[in-house]
Amino acid sequence: MSETVAPPLRFDNRVAVVTGAGRGLGRAYAHLLTERGAKVVVNDVGGGLDGTGVDAGPAQQVVGEITAAGGTAVASTATVTTRDGAHDIVATALEHFGGIDVVIHNAGNVRHASLKEMNDEDFDAVLDVHLRGAFNVVRQAFPLMCSAGYGRIVLTSSIGGLYGNHNVANYAAAKAGVIGLANVAALEGAAEGVRCNVIVPAAVTRMADGIDTSSYPPMGPELVAPVVGWLAHESCSVTGELFIALAGRVARAVIAESPGVCWPAWTIEDVGSHLDAIRYVDAPLIFPAVPNGHNEHIRYSFELAHRCTDQGALNG
Repeated sequence: MSETVAPPLRFDNRVAVVTGAGRGLGRAYAHLLTERGAKVVVNDVGGGLDGTGVDAGPAQQVVGEITAAGGTAVASTATVTTRDGAHDIVATALEHFGGIDVVIHNAGNVRHASLKEMNDEDFDAVLDVHLRGAFNVVRQAFPLMCSAGYGRIVLTSSIGGLYGNHNVANYAAAKAGVIGLANVAALEGAAEGVRCNVIVPAAVTRMADGIDTSSYPPMGPELVAPVVGWLAHESCSVTGELFIALAGRVARAVIAESPGVCWPAWTIEDVGSHLDAIRYVDAPLIFPAVPNGHNEHIRYSFELAHRCTDQGALNG
């Protein structure tokens, strides 16, 4: 008895914008989507790793590769760092393909410095691409998706955003901020057919310049792209979640809390004496952003507070 093979997931008649698609992960995403039938705006300013400079070559080259393979794509070199640039990116999708169904914000840059030495310019330059860039593109595309009753948004965070790392306070802050932005897009898009999730990828690309990767396992973009492809597909069944894709491992990351300790009144000394119980995370609480994590979090704390108050009254 032969096993039934599910048909491949396709993106026929879907229009996608992929930022930072001129190289590395973004290039892999653009190729995968067009191979599956999507029409893609390949956005990349083509600058240096630090975000400076402009070069139309990378975006045009990827479009050439896609076209030669029988796919459909158009290049955009507008910057994600400004409202006007983001408007131009989305307008390119509308003008060439008549709509926008998918946004994958992958554009990024790096500027290394210790927290003691990082200057305002380097901090702002990285936030402008990763975080403000995510907002700018989502802000332009989100209302259109809501009006159409359909959309898939994939924003890019990092293990640096989850856990921090040395010499990248700007990058870590931006990547942590992306998670908050994605949660709001997921919440506000839930009733509109728009889903938003976060990819936390790791791959050996230009972003790994200067790192000794000789002992790394296989970590090509092709190990990340299918995860992003599923998150961008109409069959994606989740929203407001974080997905890790690193060296062939795919996992979900969550923000969790300890159950905590509730008293009707606290002193500084009380906090110290109850620290072990406060920090006890063997039975973690998870409040998913969708459908109502914010309110569920508050409700849990309020219920504990009422119990503490009632217990205190009984004991009194």
